[in-house]
Amino acid sequence: MKKLFLVLTVVFSMFFIMACQNEENQEQSLVAYESEEGTIMVPENPQRIVVLATYNTGHVLAAGGQLVGATSWDFLNERYDEYLQGVEEVSENNVEGIIALNPDLIIAQPGIANLDQIREIAPTVVYTYGNLTYLEQYIEIAKLLNKESQARAWVEDFKTRASEAGELFKETYGENTTISVVEVYGKQLYVYGNNWGRGTEILYQEMALAMPELVRENALGPGYYAISNEVIGDYMGDFVVLSKHLEADMSFESTSVYQNTDAYQNDRILVVDGTSFSYNDPITLDWQLQVFNTFFFE
Repeated sequence: MKKLFLVLTVVFSMFFIMACQNEENQEQSLVAYESEEGTIMVPENPQRIVVLATYNTGHVLAAGGQLVGATSWDFLNERYDEYLQGVEEVSENNVEGIIALNPDLIIAQPGIANLDQIREIAPTVVYTYGNLTYLEQYIEIAKLLNKESQARAWVEDFKTRASEAGELFKETYGENTTISVVEVYGKQLYVYGNNWGRGTEILYQEMALAMPELVRENALGPGYYAISNEVIGDYMGDFVVLSKHLEADMSFESTSVYQNTDAYQNDRILVVDGTSFSYNDPITLDWQLQVFNTFFFE
């Protein structure tokens, strides 16, 4: 009987809190937002945002969104450290924790656990990764946060800066100089196409640098391609961005296949942190472009 009373008390408390939050949210000025799921009424200027899709957290932060909750993955990214002061870790598996933050806007991804319950807490906008290009995604989230004009200004400036870096690269090293993005995760090696984070959007889309032919054939379509240690030399360009994660197996670095490549012998391999380099939001992009400019030209 005591257990039943406790359960009912908890359930009643949750519904009471949600009802109070919904009443507070209704007092805000709401506007219609056209999401991929249809029209949603959202706060005109959200003040307490929870993000349950880590690939969108950086977009929210870059747009100046007032974040109160983010996923555990976001706290692993050192690029976000200064922005996440006072922000709480949340999970779709802990609905009560989200309720406790009293959000007025939630940004999520399709298929997460408890999505129907989460929608009851506050207006919830879902974005499917890959439906928009990486720059369109930023503009779309900025539009949701009533920050579209500043986002468009940043995009224009970023594209100009990246294009100028591409022109300087070609003038310095030649039009046909190739670059590969290789990642080591555990014991597996991957090469990447032009839209999978890790600097690929900057290098291939904005700077318009050349890909090695085998990378183009195998990774451009799907976005990434797994390779073995024995063939890594066939996929390495004149330059290589080598993304590695903690506990990655780097034994391939001692092989002749790797050490006989032009990139290795000419000291043209840029080693980067796999966690923080894997994103493609404005905070990460500005940092990546700075890293590339330093590596290529200084």
